[in-house]
Amino acid sequence: VAICSPLLYHVTMSSQVCCWMVAGVYSMGLVGATAHTVCLLRVDFCKGDVINHYFCDLSPLLELSCSSTFINEVVGMGFSTFNIFLPTLTVLTSYIFIIASILRIPSTEGRSKAFSTCSSHISAVAIFFGSLAFMYLQPLSVSSMDQGKVSSVFYTILVPMVNPLIYSLRNKDVKVAFKKSEDDSEVVYKVQGVIEK
Repeated sequence: VAICSPLLYHVTMSSQVCCWMVAGVYSMGLVGATAHTVCLLRVDFCKGDVINHYFCDLSPLLELSCSSTFINEVVGMGFSTFNIFLPTLTVLTSYIFIIASILRIPSTEGRSKAFSTCSSHISAVAIFFGSLAFMYLQPLSVSSMDQGKVSSVFYTILVPMVNPLIYSLRNKDVKVAFKKSEDDSEVVYKVQGVIEK
Protein backbone atom coordinates (compact mmCIF):
# COMPACT_ATOMS: atom_id res chain seq x y z
CA VAL A 1 0.00 0.00 0.00
CA ALA A 2 2.80 2.44 0.89
CA ILE A 3 4.54 1.89 -2.45
CA CYS A 4 1.71 1.11 -4.88
CA SER A 5 -0.82 3.68 -3.59
CA PRO A 6 0.99 6.03 -1.22
CA LEU A 7 -1.73 8.71 -1.34
CA LEU A 8 -4.31 6.24 -0.04
CA TYR A 9 -2.08 4.84 2.71
CA HIS A 10 -3.72 6.66 5.64
CA VAL A 11 -7.18 5.70 4.39
CA THR A 12 -6.32 2.04 3.71
CA MET A 13 -4.21 1.51 6.84
CA SER A 14 -6.61 3.17 9.27
CA SER A 15 -6.25 2.66 13.01
CA GLN A 16 -9.18 0.21 12.86
CA VAL A 17 -7.42 -1.92 10.22
CA CYS A 18 -4.18 -1.86 12.27
CA CYS A 19 -6.09 -2.94 15.40
CA TRP A 20 -7.70 -5.83 13.50
CA MET A 21 -4.30 -6.91 12.17
CA VAL A 22 -2.76 -6.84 15.66
CA ALA A 23 -5.75 -8.71 17.11
CA GLY A 24 -5.46 -11.32 14.35
CA VAL A 25 -1.76 -11.91 14.99
CA TYR A 26 -2.24 -12.21 18.75
CA SER A 27 -5.27 -14.52 18.26
CA MET A 28 -3.28 -16.84 15.96
CA GLY A 29 -0.43 -16.89 18.49
CA LEU A 30 -2.84 -17.70 21.33
CA VAL A 31 -4.55 -20.47 19.36
CA GLY A 32 -1.19 -22.01 18.38
CA ALA A 33 0.24 -21.87 21.91
CA THR A 34 -2.97 -23.31 23.39
CA ALA A 35 -3.05 -26.15 20.86
CA HIS A 36 0.59 -27.08 21.56
CA THR A 37 0.05 -26.89 25.33
CA VAL A 38 -3.07 -29.06 25.23
CA CYS A 39 -1.30 -31.63 23.02
CA LEU A 40 1.70 -31.69 25.40
CA LEU A 41 -0.58 -32.51 28.37
CA ARG A 42 -1.10 -36.04 27.00
CA VAL A 43 2.63 -36.76 26.52
CA ASP A 44 4.69 -38.62 29.14
CA PHE A 45 8.28 -37.49 29.66
CA CYS A 46 10.75 -40.03 31.03
CA LYS A 47 14.03 -39.57 29.14
CA GLY A 48 15.70 -37.10 31.47
CA ASP A 49 15.29 -33.39 32.02
CA VAL A 50 18.00 -31.92 29.78
CA ILE A 51 16.83 -30.49 26.45
CA ASN A 52 19.32 -30.86 23.58
CA HIS A 53 18.89 -27.26 22.42
CA TYR A 54 19.76 -23.74 23.48
CA PHE A 55 16.11 -22.85 24.16
CA CYS A 56 12.97 -24.86 24.97
CA ASP A 57 11.68 -25.54 21.47
CA LEU A 58 8.95 -28.05 20.63
CA SER A 59 11.03 -30.58 18.65
CA PRO A 60 13.76 -31.12 21.29
CA LEU A 61 11.09 -31.24 23.98
CA LEU A 62 9.23 -34.01 22.14
CA GLU A 63 12.46 -36.01 21.90
CA LEU A 64 12.33 -36.45 25.68
CA SER A 65 8.96 -38.19 25.42
CA CYS A 66 8.55 -41.93 25.91
CA SER A 67 4.95 -41.93 24.63
CA SER A 68 3.64 -41.39 21.11
CA THR A 69 4.13 -37.85 19.81
CA PHE A 70 2.38 -38.36 16.48
CA ILE A 71 -0.49 -35.97 17.25
CA ASN A 72 1.96 -33.34 18.53
CA GLU A 73 4.00 -33.64 15.33
CA VAL A 74 0.91 -33.32 13.12
CA VAL A 75 -0.34 -30.27 15.05
CA GLY A 76 3.15 -28.74 14.99
CA MET A 77 3.53 -29.38 11.26
CA GLY A 78 0.07 -27.92 10.57
CA PHE A 79 0.70 -24.71 12.50
CA SER A 80 4.22 -24.40 11.09
CA THR A 81 2.96 -24.78 7.54
CA PHE A 82 0.29 -22.14 8.12
CA ASN A 83 2.64 -19.74 9.96
CA ILE A 84 5.39 -20.02 7.34
CA PHE A 85 3.50 -20.28 4.04
CA LEU A 86 0.79 -17.67 4.70
CA PRO A 87 3.24 -14.82 5.49
CA THR A 88 5.59 -15.95 2.70
CA LEU A 89 2.76 -15.93 0.14
CA THR A 90 1.58 -12.56 1.45
CA VAL A 91 5.07 -11.07 1.09
CA LEU A 92 5.52 -12.57 -2.40
CA THR A 93 2.10 -11.30 -3.52
CA SER A 94 2.88 -7.81 -2.27
CA TYR A 95 6.24 -7.94 -4.06
CA ILE A 96 4.55 -8.80 -7.34
CA PHE A 97 2.52 -5.58 -7.00
CA ILE A 98 5.60 -3.63 -5.84
CA ILE A 99 7.76 -4.83 -8.75
CA ALA A 100 4.99 -3.98 -11.22
CA SER A 101 4.80 -0.54 -9.65
CA ILE A 102 8.60 -0.09 -9.76
CA LEU A 103 8.75 -1.05 -13.43
CA ARG A 104 6.38 1.85 -14.17
CA ILE A 105 8.87 4.38 -12.70
CA PRO A 106 10.26 6.34 -15.68
CA SER A 107 13.74 7.14 -14.35
CA THR A 108 16.46 4.49 -14.15
CA GLU A 109 17.80 6.01 -10.93
CA GLY A 110 14.35 5.79 -9.30
CA ARG A 111 13.95 2.17 -10.31
CA SER A 112 17.45 1.41 -9.03
CA LYS A 113 16.72 2.99 -5.62
CA ALA A 114 13.43 1.15 -5.30
CA PHE A 115 14.98 -2.21 -6.24
CA SER A 116 17.80 -1.58 -3.76
CA THR A 117 15.28 -1.06 -0.96
CA CYS A 118 13.31 -4.15 -1.98
CA SER A 119 16.36 -6.38 -2.33
CA SER A 120 17.54 -5.70 1.22
CA HIS A 121 14.09 -6.48 2.60
CA ILE A 122 13.59 -9.61 0.53
CA SER A 123 17.02 -10.97 1.53
CA ALA A 124 16.16 -10.56 5.24
CA VAL A 125 12.77 -12.20 4.69
CA ALA A 126 14.29 -15.06 2.68
CA ILE A 127 16.91 -15.84 5.35
CA PHE A 128 14.28 -15.71 8.11
CA PHE A 129 11.59 -17.83 6.45
CA GLY A 130 14.13 -20.17 4.84
CA SER A 131 15.65 -21.08 8.18
CA LEU A 132 12.18 -21.42 9.73
CA ALA A 133 11.07 -23.75 6.95
CA PHE A 134 14.23 -25.83 7.29
CA MET A 135 13.65 -26.13 11.03
CA TYR A 136 9.91 -26.75 11.24
CA LEU A 137 8.76 -28.23 7.92
CA GLN A 138 10.36 -31.64 8.26
CA PRO A 139 9.28 -34.54 10.49
CA LEU A 140 11.15 -35.27 13.71
CA SER A 141 12.30 -38.62 12.31
CA VAL A 142 14.12 -36.88 9.44
CA SER A 143 15.55 -33.81 11.18
CA SER A 144 18.67 -33.86 13.31
CA MET A 145 19.00 -31.76 16.45
CA ASP A 146 22.40 -30.37 15.41
CA GLN A 147 20.97 -29.06 12.13
CA GLY A 148 17.97 -27.73 14.05
CA LYS A 149 20.22 -25.82 16.44
CA VAL A 150 22.10 -24.21 13.55
CA SER A 151 18.85 -23.29 11.83
CA SER A 152 17.48 -21.86 15.08
CA VAL A 153 20.55 -19.67 15.44
CA PHE A 154 19.71 -18.19 12.01
CA TYR A 155 16.16 -17.11 12.79
CA THR A 156 16.63 -16.20 16.48
CA ILE A 157 20.05 -14.52 16.47
CA LEU A 158 21.55 -14.02 13.00
CA VAL A 159 18.57 -12.44 11.20
CA PRO A 160 17.79 -9.89 13.98
CA MET A 161 21.51 -9.10 14.21
CA VAL A 162 22.00 -8.71 10.44
CA ASN A 163 18.74 -6.78 9.83
CA PRO A 164 20.11 -3.38 10.89
CA LEU A 165 23.22 -3.99 8.78
CA ILE A 166 21.20 -5.01 5.71
CA TYR A 167 18.93 -1.97 5.95
CA SER A 168 21.68 0.50 6.84
CA LEU A 169 23.84 -0.46 3.84
CA ARG A 170 21.37 1.53 1.72
CA ASN A 171 22.15 4.66 3.73
CA LYS A 172 24.67 6.94 2.00
CA ASP A 173 26.26 8.03 5.31
CA VAL A 174 26.92 4.41 6.26
CA LYS A 175 28.45 3.73 2.84
CA VAL A 176 30.73 6.76 3.23
CA ALA A 177 31.75 5.60 6.74
CA PHE A 178 32.56 2.10 5.42
CA LYS A 179 34.62 3.58 2.58
CA LYS A 180 36.46 5.86 5.02
CA SER A 181 37.23 2.94 7.38
CA GLU A 182 38.56 0.91 4.42
CA ASP A 183 40.79 3.83 3.38
CA ASP A 184 42.00 4.29 6.98
CA SER A 185 42.84 0.60 7.30
CA GLU A 186 44.82 0.74 4.01
CA VAL A 187 46.82 3.70 5.38
CA VAL A 188 47.51 1.78 8.61
CA TYR A 189 48.72 -1.25 6.64
CA LYS A 190 50.99 0.93 4.47
CA VAL A 191 52.45 2.67 7.54
CA GLN A 192 53.03 -0.71 9.23
CA GLY A 193 54.77 -1.94 6.06
CA VAL A 194 57.06 1.11 6.03
CA ILE A 195 57.87 0.68 9.73
CA GLU A 196 58.69 -3.02 9.25
CA LYS A 197 61.07 -2.19 6.38
